[in-house]
Amino acid sequence: MNQQENKKGNTLDSLKIALQYMLPKHFLSRLVGKFAAAEAGAITTAAIKWFIKQYKIDMSEAKQPEPEAYKTFNDFFTRALKPELRPINQDAHIMAHPVDGAVSQCGPIEAGNIFQAKGHSYTSEALLGGIKADAARFDGGDFATIYLAPKDYHRIHMPITGTLSKMTYVPGDLFSVNPLTAQNVPGLFARNERVVAIFETASGPLAMVLVGATIVASIETIWAGTVTPPGGKQVFSWDYPTTGPEALTLEKGAEMGRFKLGSTVVMLFAQDAIETFADGVEPGETTRMGQPFAKLTQALTDAESDEEQVDAK
Repeated sequence: MNQQENKKGNTLDSLKIALQYMLPKHFLSRLVGKFAAAEAGAITTAAIKWFIKQYKIDMSEAKQPEPEAYKTFNDFFTRALKPELRPINQDAHIMAHPVDGAVSQCGPIEAGNIFQAKGHSYTSEALLGGIKADAARFDGGDFATIYLAPKDYHRIHMPITGTLSKMTYVPGDLFSVNPLTAQNVPGLFARNERVVAIFETASGPLAMVLVGATIVASIETIWAGTVTPPGGKQVFSWDYPTTGPEALTLEKGAEMGRFKLGSTVVMLFAQDAIETFADGVEPGETTRMGQPFAKLTQALTDAESDEEQVDAK
């Protein structure tokens, strides 16, 4: 690329970012959401076919490969895959990829800061809705950010078995979360609307943060249904029992939520929970749900196995 073409590209990128600040993102997202939820017959089918062609979606992976099988665009967007295509790694010392997507960033949480892109970072406290006690549980731990493109499978699964202890809804903006925006909008993932789910696992607390984005009509969890948008600018939190008959434990690989149009998952791990990320887990690399994501600290998972054996006796 010559200097003139490079300058033109930079100008176009700057325009794309400027437009995101100017556009009524919430209004557009809710408008698109109404269409995505509508049973519009031939119009819905035409929109699905256009989307498949535009984003080169491999429908042979879908449990229902025919566009006409979906009553709404949301049904298509959150489509199930053929189960044999995403086997879950069963090694107890291995954390599995929770989604299909691409690694945006991963690494240590340093002094409470999470790396976003060159020149940009944000705090774990801001990401988790300003709740200091929640952020403190991940001091000295690790994080991973995974971007889901429009073509990707948009159901989110558990990377490790965990029991739900808390959910927080954090209102915010709705910038795009694509790589260009991540490189140019400060604190992107801590300023967009999001849902934080904290699980108790054999390797300590795990935060699964589902980040909204432009035209993301809603975020769902399997225990609460549609979580966003409840309206207003208040942070809402719900605590859940971790023992007894009402405790919700999700096994490794189980579905925990889904995006209706797009976005990003940020995961936070406790200190010493992860021994090392798996080979190929680095910025820009593709992820496939169920494949090895990280090696857990063996002493922790072995201790949990020993406890289970004692309980069984």
